Amino acid sequence: MALDMLLSLLSKALWQTLQMVALAGVIGTVIGLPIGVFLANSAKGELFAAPVTNRVVGLIVNATRSTPFIILVVAIIPFTRLVAGTSIGTNAAIVPLTIATIPFVARLIEAAIREVDRGLIEAARAMGATRWQIVTKVLIAEALPAIIMALTMTTVSLIGYSAMVGAVGGGGLGDLGIRYGYQRFMPEVMAAVVILLIVLVQVVQSIGDALARRFDKRHREG
Repeated sequence: MALDMLLSLLSKALWQTLQMVALAGVIGTVIGLPIGVFLANSAKGELFAAPVTNRVVGLIVNATRSTPFIILVVAIIPFTRLVAGTSIGTNAAIVPLTIATIPFVARLIEAAIREVDRGLIEAARAMGATRWQIVTKVLIAEALPAIIMALTMTTVSLIGYSAMVGAVGGGGLGDLGIRYGYQRFMPEVMAAVVILLIVLVQVVQSIGDALARRFDKRHREG
């Protein structure tokens, strides 16, 4: 394959991958973050005490997380068609990617919030803080480095998932690797796709690590 054609295919596929990861990541975080905060604070006697709802939401989150991604993609094809108007292509791939992201983010955010010293919540309550103020100024503020790392992990996982949707015509680097690298026996295309994915993951991880260190109070104090 000519170099200029390879570069053209790689740039287009990279843009599709970035589009899928960015949109699914943003939408999944917007929905998953409040779910995670709720799960971390809705057991009996906690800030948003609703134990029954907590268990129901937890079961739904666990059920979605436990479904292998490639099976999820196929299982929700009717829903994907309803939302995106098609079941193939980049826009269609964003639907299952987002659905897979929501429970992933929710559980990671829940874990990050639970690491916050519960004494801080009681202190904020004693000073008359509202529940919303406790969430934004205590829980999220204190857990911010862990939340950043959670979102970094989510983005890295999304890059992997975006490559997997290439198996079902989702577009992006995975689709390019399968159509040219595997089906047409072009190892140079497969190698280029793998290198791009590795670089992309490394860039995301490096940015996430840097941001987490920047917002880590212990790091600043040190």
